[in-house]
Amino acid sequence: MSAPKSIPNSAPDSTPVSSGKKPAITVTLKNIVQEYPAPGSGTTRVVDGVNIDFSRPGINMLLGPSGCGKSTLLHMMGGVRPMGVKTPTSGTILIDGVECEGPHDDSVMVFQRYANRPDLTVFENVAFPFRLKLWKNRVPEAEWRQRVQDMLKAVGLADKQKLRPSQLSGGQNQRVALARALVLRPRILLMDEPFGALDAQTREEMQGLLIELYNAWPCLVIFVTHDVTEALILGDRVIVLSSQPAKVADDFTIDTPRPRSVAWQRSSEAVKMEESILSQLHKASPGKGSVRVTV
Repeated sequence: MSAPKSIPNSAPDSTPVSSGKKPAITVTLKNIVQEYPAPGSGTTRVVDGVNIDFSRPGINMLLGPSGCGKSTLLHMMGGVRPMGVKTPTSGTILIDGVECEGPHDDSVMVFQRYANRPDLTVFENVAFPFRLKLWKNRVPEAEWRQRVQDMLKAVGLADKQKLRPSQLSGGQNQRVALARALVLRPRILLMDEPFGALDAQTREEMQGLLIELYNAWPCLVIFVTHDVTEALILGDRVIVLSSQPAKVADDFTIDTPRPRSVAWQRSSEAVKMEESILSQLHKASPGKGSVRVTV
């Protein structure tokens, strides 16, 4: 991995409000089941009895085969509720002990499709949340303008703030989306395969940038991926899900400090983790779904 650029140590704390730092936030999934109507009749179960507790800041990788239900779980945690379907079918999601039934003020999401508005400049896209009543009331204009400038500098787009998304590359557009999320200094950052559509070099650069930004603004990150290598490079914790219906197949921590070099990725420690993940996936769902191992 190429060395990410340095971010000043004077970066603001991770609280989303101006007045004082809040304690670490917790997210708890209790016996989550999700079913959707099946074609014709009956139901299809996509998540089956998932229990996970996120109790401290860190980068938590939610890894599993394509289509296994990872994004479904992430959207639940972000309060995204599809029309006409009870979500979750059963079980409870708690944020700081309170049931999550919709969008949460301390949580933001970053998607693979970055959804930058084409009619706005880079600066205006990053500043867009401050047009909304919640954030307009929380953060004075002088402060949010400074935050946007600081974040654009941190993601390497200070010289492109007057450009439109159509004038940027895919990686630069994803930087805009990441900046728009982190400018709020969220306590929970939910990421749904945000680098999955990028080429290998750009994906590597974005992984390095995420590590640098996390070090500057620590929060509870839950990052969905089906790339085993990405999980091992980024994760403090890796939660492995089986193919649909998703169950927890493995859950382990990685103590090696980030950034993790190519040499570490080829070490016996990393290879054993990779083999264990693939073995757990095979046991939990033989012959189903697919995961990626970056070469």
